[in-house]
Amino acid sequence: MVTRLDEARLLERAEDLTGLLVETVKDGASVGFLAPLDRTAAMAWWKERAGAVAAGRLAVWAACEGGRTVGTVSLAFPDKPNSRHRAELVKLMVHRDARGKGLGRRLLTTAEEAAARAGVTLLHLDTETDSLAERLYGSAGWTRAGVIPDYAASPAGVLRPTTIYYKYVGAAALTG
Repeated sequence: MVTRLDEARLLERAEDLTGLLVETVKDGASVGFLAPLDRTAAMAWWKERAGAVAAGRLAVWAACEGGRTVGTVSLAFPDKPNSRHRAELVKLMVHRDARGKGLGRRLLTTAEEAAARAGVTLLHLDTETDSLAERLYGSAGWTRAGVIPDYAASPAGVLRPTTIYYKYVGAAALTG
């Protein structure tokens, strides 16, 4: 089950989300952190997101199976008047035990549909070039805009390229 988390629910699930983030980084996914990721630092990061959720600048969803969080995705909304039509898809993570079952696609679709309902017409994201995530985004109709070399360090600390993707959603998807 995929549920949108308000501030209180995010804080309630912070321990599970922390575990998911730590394991995702340990598995080598480039989601902004270096390995090994300290649980205390990961917990602090998630708790810092609560204010953005409360302010409406961030929407977070969690997927649960058997009472534990096995996936998450977020949308980051810009605060500038000239960019209210777009949002950034961030931190799509699926626990290794839940991969290969369509959960990543379900989380992605959830975020896309919620963005469209919120009046967002354009989504964008970046992901490590040649990662498993690239296959998901390509198969879900996202358009590859380009590659930036040496964009971010992998969890192992090695500079890696990132690929930028975008997708029209809602009414824009019908005309774009």
